[in-house]
Amino acid sequence: MAHESTTANEQVNEQVAAPGGSGAGAGAQRRQRVLSGIQPTADSYHLGNYLGAVKQWIGLQEDFDAYYFIPDLHAITVQQDPKELRKRTIAGAAQLIALGIDPAKSVLFVQSHVPEHAELSWVLTCLTGFGEASRMTQFKDKSLRQGSDHTSAGLFAYPMLMAADILLYRPQLVPVGEDQRQHLELSRTLAQRFNSRYKKTFVVPEAHILEGSAKIYDLQEPTAKMSKSGANPKGIVNLLDDPKVSAKRIKSAVTDNDGEIRFDRENKPGVSNLLVIQSSLTGRSVDDIVSGYQTAGAGYGQLKGDTAEALEAFTTPLRARFDELMADRGELERILADGADRAREVASRTLEQVYDRVGFLRAANRR
Repeated sequence: MAHESTTANEQVNEQVAAPGGSGAGAGAQRRQRVLSGIQPTADSYHLGNYLGAVKQWIGLQEDFDAYYFIPDLHAITVQQDPKELRKRTIAGAAQLIALGIDPAKSVLFVQSHVPEHAELSWVLTCLTGFGEASRMTQFKDKSLRQGSDHTSAGLFAYPMLMAADILLYRPQLVPVGEDQRQHLELSRTLAQRFNSRYKKTFVVPEAHILEGSAKIYDLQEPTAKMSKSGANPKGIVNLLDDPKVSAKRIKSAVTDNDGEIRFDRENKPGVSNLLVIQSSLTGRSVDDIVSGYQTAGAGYGQLKGDTAEALEAFTTPLRARFDELMADRGELERILADGADRAREVASRTLEQVYDRVGFLRAANRR
């Protein structure tokens, strides 16, 4: 990441206790804070979401003060059906828990349940130059595809809301993919700008490169990242899909014509993608899998069949746990309400400092 004039500890010396603990104090354990989120814009998260991000979040919650959220405010930068958004938000929470996010170890919440996100976003938007915001490549790419008449100002302001999401909680680390690096860099710039203009308030976060994360590619276009916005829905493996649907998609995955199973991302992207998927789901190394196939003289049919079986072995208990969680919506809502309360304990303190330093006159009954 780029320039940083002061370290996190120099900016904010905040005592952080484990999420399930009693808070700051002499006996509280210092832990670095980490924050990330995943949008509720589809009925199911896909395999790339899990292997590329959520799988690593599960490990991080053991050693970090982890905050994970469902960014429904970000979701409405494009048109959403209200009923679908509500359904997908609660289903997103259930999927995260079913995958292994533990509300006893992490703070799990919905973005709109913490109004400080939107409030801080406005302050940061006013610190951002128009040209600076205009250079965000995701906005330029999406607005070019959608056309200006179908591109909302909310999409333009998306990076400033993302900066607010991050800076509210003063995390030292932010797990981030390559497509979000520019937005994280803006968050760092805005933190430094606010600290310089007013007073040291924000931690300048570092990108956390997820060790062991797997970049999963589209099954039909294996040089492009697996994404719900992909051109062909058959290129995506949804975690909640029926195993027969998923198996059919795996077995119809694009490969090549030479028939040799080996890992070569540049020349054999489809085969390499299937090897990474199978390796990530089974825990076997790619080299071990390749060696086994080469020894047996196996072809692509065997590779695809084994990958489909590994996927079914992973998703079958996941779907069962998801259904169990969704059967008790009241408990899910309680978990999210508790998470929002815990998130607001941190967010409200940060926003109070920001408002004071900006010079807002606070309501007498809020002092």
